[in-house]
Amino acid sequence: MRRYLFPLILGLGGIAILMSLGFWQLRRLEWKEAMLAEIAAKIAAVPVPIDNLAKPDPATDMYLPVSIEGTTTGQELLVLSGRKGQGAGYEVIAAYETGGGRRILLDRGFVPEEAKAAARPATAITGAGNLLWPNETDSYTPPPDAKTGLWFARDVAAMANALGTEPVMVVLATATGDAQGVSPTPVDTSTIVNDHRDYAITWFSLALVWAGMTGFLLWRIRQRQI
Repeated sequence: MRRYLFPLILGLGGIAILMSLGFWQLRRLEWKEAMLAEIAAKIAAVPVPIDNLAKPDPATDMYLPVSIEGTTTGQELLVLSGRKGQGAGYEVIAAYETGGGRRILLDRGFVPEEAKAAARPATAITGAGNLLWPNETDSYTPPPDAKTGLWFARDVAAMANALGTEPVMVVLATATGDAQGVSPTPVDTSTIVNDHRDYAITWFSLALVWAGMTGFLLWRIRQRQI
């Protein structure tokens, strides 16, 4: 009986740990789904005029729907991007002057590769979108290409400094005016990672494998005693 004790304790302990990790991921999944639902509701809420917000705060105003009325300045930055069905292209980040005299960043949307050099002079744009401070940069993100001016991620603070605007970005969802070949890329929750279900399946699968290995070990011990 003593021969069975240690493998049995090790096996049951490992199964218990792996199962607890799986259930923890399920709780995280429930939390994440509730958070995504809350964000989706916020994105779809009634827009407020951007000029009514004195100083938008990333901590409280992320995803806040806003309406805009003003003019782009003709200054813009291009961020390497892509779109399903259209291939490689660029996200157009423009300097935008609101009717209230503010100067902010406007993510106008996507242009395909062949439209990179197309003229996009100052134009009046009225529309709605969402405030966003994307977290797309890390230590591996290359700096903007000095020769081409191409950016590899959206960085609100750095882009605001480059274009002389407030560190505030509105991502267009709908717009009226001269689109100049730019199609909006509305904010949604699809880019927010939610892998907790996959993690839970992984932990439960490992628990099953551990149980099988424990059973096999106990069988081998028994066979040696026969």
